[in-house]
Amino acid sequence: MSVTVRVPAKVNVQLAVGAARPDGFHDLANVFLAVGLHDDVTATAADELTLTCEGPGADQVPLDRTNLAARAAIALGERYGIEPRVHLHIDKDIPVAGGMAGGSADAAGALVACDALWDTGATRDELLEICAELGSDVPFSLVGGAALGTGRGEKLQLLDVGGKFWWVFAAADGGLSTPAVYGEFDRLAEGRAIPEPEASPALLDALRSGDATALAVTLTNDLQPAALSLFSALQDTLDAGAAAGALAALVSGSGPTTAYLCADETSARTVAAALTASGTCRSVRVTTSPAPGATVVRG
Repeated sequence: MSVTVRVPAKVNVQLAVGAARPDGFHDLANVFLAVGLHDDVTATAADELTLTCEGPGADQVPLDRTNLAARAAIALGERYGIEPRVHLHIDKDIPVAGGMAGGSADAAGALVACDALWDTGATRDELLEICAELGSDVPFSLVGGAALGTGRGEKLQLLDVGGKFWWVFAAADGGLSTPAVYGEFDRLAEGRAIPEPEASPALLDALRSGDATALAVTLTNDLQPAALSLFSALQDTLDAGAAAGALAALVSGSGPTTAYLCADETSARTVAAALTASGTCRSVRVTTSPAPGATVVRG
């Protein structure tokens, strides 16, 4: 018996970062938007917990119990007294170590797949509690759509989106560690006052109205200077996308994937072609948002 769950990537249309807390985390105002790049996670009954992975970047994915998907299965099993005897197969399409929450998506996918496979009867709130224990981005991977994440990003308020937005994503030839990017943020912020993070009312209005031009002028990522400090070549990619006509260009989350908001599909295809021709990135994808959260597609 198997269950397959499809989970989306995300882009942060606003990532406002507060000062480091005593526990090492940062308070955030993190406006998530799920996009139409997906991983599929399949849970199959087995004699023991095992993982396999295929797709772009699969060789970079750990296949032991440190993998967030494995940790999700273990956490769900512990909560309901079930031995996690399951084989998890991850079919990757979300860039690995790309700032698009691929690992978090896989955790949410494994959680939903194992919940269905084991018929735990868990409520959505209970699943979200486990998600929050696993990582800051995991709850959003479960719910999808659009949401404001506060705290360290795990406290979600769902947001209305009034239309479809066209995006281009450029995967970099290399990765960035999220802890390293936050560490660089702290270094760059040393000695200056960091304001409390707040969601931009103008950005929320632009999402609600579905106005890509209005959204473009409100996009912000407080981690972008830190990501560029650690991976300066990303600036060439950002410049290439902006020159090709993107309404806005920014680093996605902690990077190194870069994101380009476009006016429509024609513009997105033009930007994608220019980025491919620029030689500044490893691969380019065109997609739309918003996208649904973790969804059972088979089983």
